[in-house]
Amino acid sequence: MDDPRLQAIGTGTAPPVTEADLHAYADRQLAPGRLAQVEQFLAAHPEQAARVRDWQQQNALLRDLLAPVHEEPVPPGLAMRPVRAAWPWRGLAASLLIATVSAGAAWSLRGMVEAGAAPATASGPALTGFAQRAAIAHAVYSPDKRRPVEVGADQEQALVTWLTRRMGAEVRAPALAPLGYALIGGRLLPGEKAPVAQFMYGAADGRRLTLYVTREVGQADAAFRFGQDGAVNVFYWVENHFGYAISADADRAELMKVSQEVYRQLKPG
Repeated sequence: MDDPRLQAIGTGTAPPVTEADLHAYADRQLAPGRLAQVEQFLAAHPEQAARVRDWQQQNALLRDLLAPVHEEPVPPGLAMRPVRAAWPWRGLAASLLIATVSAGAAWSLRGMVEAGAAPATASGPALTGFAQRAAIAHAVYSPDKRRPVEVGADQEQALVTWLTRRMGAEVRAPALAPLGYALIGGRLLPGEKAPVAQFMYGAADGRRLTLYVTREVGQADAAFRFGQDGAVNVFYWVENHFGYAISADADRAELMKVSQEVYRQLKPG
């Protein structure tokens, strides 16, 4: 059986231009030998060129946002730590946001932008570990109306193949349409030491729900657990060395129903 590979976007005698090539081009990390091929491809595919321009504009905004942090001196306690390979700008920005911004603050910002109040929810236990990171990632990305995901549901197989390859284990997007949630797409996020996956779903009323999948889990049982960070409610569990977290502003009963269905579809065997 052939190794799973990212679905190609282009064709021809030269190696096909892939989604990864487009991201590398937008992040200015494309190998020089591929630059001319990708530019030729973009010239012939205006829709893909528009996507890349959107990413580049996002990169520029993130650079402006992070410039004050970049110019600060390195704290003495961190100066001698070994340097790791750099993430692309979007991954770097996401890691900084997820490390430093609380989900409650992110939802407050959403409310300020949309001039609406977050729905009242019952208080839940405080989140920690991957469940808290899942809540923050949900709060950061789910309000984005224009580009909430990196790869859309129209390229679901390419998305699953890409995430599986990057995470080093099979990753799947559960089918939640019977529960009223259609797949929007997904993205790769930086975890503490390894990549994590986020799938996003949308309901007909505009609500969004995310599934966070990580291999960065400690010793834990498979029991469902519930917690809350700001306006984000989360059901999470550990199964077969994977951590799963369902995040949304839906109530506890709704999240429990979705979590049980995701567990049913993703459990081994």
